[in-house]
Amino acid sequence: MQQEKQFLMDLKKHFKLNIYEVKIWTALLSRGIASAGELADISGVPRSRCYDVLESLEKKGFIIMKIGKPIKYLAVQPDIILERVKKNVKEEADELSAQIENVKETDEFKELELLHKTGVQHVDIASISKSIVGRTGINRHAKDMMSNAKSNVVVVANQEQLERSVKLLKGFIPVFAKKNIKANLYSPYNKNVLKKVPNIQHTEFNANTSFVSIDRKEMLFTVSNKDAAPDFEVAIWINSPFFVNAVNILFEESLK
Repeated sequence: MQQEKQFLMDLKKHFKLNIYEVKIWTALLSRGIASAGELADISGVPRSRCYDVLESLEKKGFIIMKIGKPIKYLAVQPDIILERVKKNVKEEADELSAQIENVKETDEFKELELLHKTGVQHVDIASISKSIVGRTGINRHAKDMMSNAKSNVVVVANQEQLERSVKLLKGFIPVFAKKNIKANLYSPYNKNVLKKVPNIQHTEFNANTSFVSIDRKEMLFTVSNKDAAPDFEVAIWINSPFFVNAVNILFEESLK
């Protein structure tokens, strides 16, 4: 019973249906063809609600109404439904993305940018730094940094961080190529892992730490030990051209 309940809840989530719709749809799938009364009895959905639910499912394309006396209903194949749902999700995502992109052209957004620019004048950029806790937050911040890179990306990874670093770089290969960004990875050699990023310049280096440097202006480096649980990993972000450039110079000297 508990497994059946979880199954229905999973379908509800995956296909964006309410619980009555899920119950009617699965009942119809099990029968192939059935009347509203039969579906109410099988699914446990109140008969008074059954017709509304069937009408909703028909509009969403999950079932087909077969004219006759009594009116009966047929279930659409699950694979067809899945493709339809995928298409709808993509269309919704594209529409939302377009709406967000259009925000850039609004007066409100321009005011936000103006507020930021005028506010930044009162901040000493060289002193900006913060700590980030948790692997999810660290990865998200590293992605944001790489997205804003202009010319140069340096990733230094130890053995424990190598696979994560490669996974991160792999997603940005097309971006780096398009923006003509030079990306370098320094890490221990691991053929199976490194073959995933053939377009990234690799230099073998046995690092005992890991960091990401962007345009020699900002840097993110890990400070937690290798045994730290993902939720307790810690990284420090620094936005200081003077400091980050100095670290890059010292690192380049260590390679000689």
